[in-house]
Parts: sequence; C-alpha cells; structure tokens
Amino acid sequence: MPSAAPVVSSDMLILPSDSSADTTTGYRHANTTDRVSFPDDLGPHPDFQTEWWYYTGNLTDPEGRHFGYQLTFFRRALQPPAKREPRLSDWATNQVYMAHFALTDVTGKEHHHFERLARGATGLAGAQAVPFTVWLDDWSVEQTGSDEYRLTARQDDLTIALKLVDTKGSILHGDQGYSQKGPDPGNASFYSSQTRLASEGTITLGRTVFTVSGLSWKDHEYSTSALSEGQIGWDWFSIQLDNQYELMLFQIRRDDGSIDPFSSGTLIAPDASTTHITRSDFSITTSGTWKSPVSQAIYPAKWVIQIPSQKLSLDISPYLADQEMVLSYNYWEGAVKVTGMLENQPVTGNGYVELTGYSQAMTGEF
Repeated sequence: MPSAAPVVSSDMLILPSDSSADTTTGYRHANTTDRVSFPDDLGPHPDFQTEWWYYTGNLTDPEGRHFGYQLTFFRRALQPPAKREPRLSDWATNQVYMAHFALTDVTGKEHHHFERLARGATGLAGAQAVPFTVWLDDWSVEQTGSDEYRLTARQDDLTIALKLVDTKGSILHGDQGYSQKGPDPGNASFYSSQTRLASEGTITLGRTVFTVSGLSWKDHEYSTSALSEGQIGWDWFSIQLDNQYELMLFQIRRDDGSIDPFSSGTLIAPDASTTHITRSDFSITTSGTWKSPVSQAIYPAKWVIQIPSQKLSLDISPYLADQEMVLSYNYWEGAVKVTGMLENQPVTGNGYVELTGYSQAMTGEF
C-alpha cells in the first residue's frame, strides 16, 4: 500500500502528493507517438500509474421513474516497473483497485453511494482486455458478445443488473486518443469512450424490483501525470442527446478563477464522426449553487454550455441537487437533464456531470 490511502474522484484517481519527491518517475507516460489500439487497449496498462473504467447512465421504468447510476473501477500502480521484484505470495501485488457505486433515485429523492478497495491479487479485483472484463469483488462489467456487456453491482439492499449494447463503437478523444491536460508533453492521458450504450435490466431497492431501460456511457482513461501548478479542479460533462449526438466536455479550473487553456471536449455525430472542441470553442456559465450539508462545499447547480461554431447551446440541470459522493474524497457526481438547440433544431437529453476541487484543491496526481 502507498504511504497515504488513495482518494478518488470518479473520473480521476488522486493520491496526495509528496512535494519533495517526484512520484511519477519510472512509469510510462502518455506521448504523441503511441496510439490506442482495440481490443488490446480495453484492458489494463500496469506500467502507467493510474487507470479507470467509468460507467454512468440514465434509466427509467415503464411508469417513468428515473434513476441515474455510476459504477467506476480505478487501478493504481504501487511501484514503477523497474522496482517490481518477483514475490512468492499469492497475495503479493503491485496494483490496487478501488470502485465506486452510486444510484440516484429521483422519485425517492435519494442518492446512494458506496466504495470498495481491494488488491489486484487472488482474483479479488482486476481487468482484462479479451474478452473485456473489469471487477472488484461482485461489482463487475464483463463482455458477453461482440458489442454486448453485462454490468452488475450489489450493496446492502440495492442491486443493479444491466445488459449494455454498444450502438456506436469506441470514440477517441483529443488527438487519436491522446488527451492533453497541461503544458508538459507527458501531462496527458490516453482517453476513449463508448458514448451510446443501449441499456436494459433491473434495479432492486429493498424488496422492489424495477425493470429499466435507457442509455449508459463508458470512459476508459490511463496516464502517468499530474495536475499542473495552479490547477485546482475540473468540471466534466457527458451528454447524450435525443438526435443521436453526444458531447464530452471538461474545463480545468485554476486557483485564480480562470479556466485552463487545456480544457477541451469532443462532439460525436450520429455516424460516430468526431469534432475536437478546444478551449476557445466553448463557454460554460453557471446559475445557482448548492451547498453540501456534509462537506460544506458550494457546487454550481445549473449550467449553460455554448459552442457557437457548432450552433450548439445546452441548458443543464441536476435531477437531484444532492448527488455528492462523500467517500475517500468528496466530490459531486450526478445525473442531469438537458434541453437546448443544435443546428437550429431543439434537442433534449440526459447526461452526467462531475465536479471536483470544490471541497478541497486537487493537488495530487491524476
């Protein structure tokens, strides 16, 4: 285990940094010469320091009861490759896994959230590329067909069991999957998504079983890098519109209140073609705030995204105000509803928003 327990946001894994040492030395770093290749790069990359497989979705039952969910798996390397020595114990490992599971019950006005941690040994947790599988205990996503997956998680009296069907294929962000986060070449990740996963299955709350359907989104990202000096947090959006478009967008916030120039995004068309969105292409404005009664953090509560070059304007609001994840790290991660205009046509949709750095600055590596 590392000297400090890992703390996480659902899309970026954080370890508190030791300012006197470079904790990334010896690991592979993202670079512009490598390329993402499927299916091999669906699996784990143990020579990179951090990695995550991140699922979110919006689901409804036949009566219109709305649910949002999050199931995320994080991998963290404990030592760089050169320092790893053969160890005889079956319990020995150089990888630790963490998972977050959350369910937003809009009608019940409840947000349930849970966390688990396990070593990547003796089958407790792990990932593989072919067939794709990622798991921690009985929380898992596993490939069951060429474009089909089974997602399951159970905690206390809450269970989710879904069939996911990829209808659009894997999408590469940034420059063919190389997503720059700061000024140094290695301050980047390899980043891909499955942005339109048709979803159906069941959600069990206590003794009540709800048959649900809707859309899910998967992110996969791996890197060895750190937030640059002055970067304190980020706002991340995944939006699925009813006209078969999707949008991924993130803005990195700086300690002087400005937005970092390496903020970016991707607009995905119905035919899976993509348009890279740079910092100069978009604006995000907020109206209203919500104060957490637990962390006392003040989060934005509504947003307007505008991308004039794409004739896109979206109004975004949470299904519930309180979707804060109070776990190893406090952050807000929640289901949102969307209305707006794209190319002079009205659109609606759903999505997920992640807000970090409002409870405390993100000063470690991600």
